[in-house]
Amino acid sequence: MTDSYGPSGPSRLAVAHTVTDGVTVLSLRGEVDFHTAARLRPALAAGTVGPFPRLVVDCREVSFMDSSGINALLAAYHATRDTPGWLRLAGLRPVVRRVVQITGVDTVIDCYATVGRALAS
Repeated sequence: MTDSYGPSGPSRLAVAHTVTDGVTVLSLRGEVDFHTAARLRPALAAGTVGPFPRLVVDCREVSFMDSSGINALLAAYHATRDTPGWLRLAGLRPVVRRVVQITGVDTVIDCYATVGRALAS
């Protein structure tokens, strides 16, 4: 199953939703910033619903992320924190990995080199 969030057409952020072995995978493409985080938030919220939410955010094609993206990820993390589920990040490019590390997000959200590794862990 694949769903896209936000209006169709060109945008600075595209979000695709798939389910793999019962795990929601959000594949992001573009920039996550103040103007585009509104497109990301409902997709993250949908992925964290239920008693056992399992969500992988595929960031391989994210070229930029600012504090708005970090805040959206942290909100999703908090939605899973008191459940037996989890949120994982995968495929962080160096520029995005640096933001995640500087903010300390990598100390609360597990980060993996690939979606496959995030799904297998």
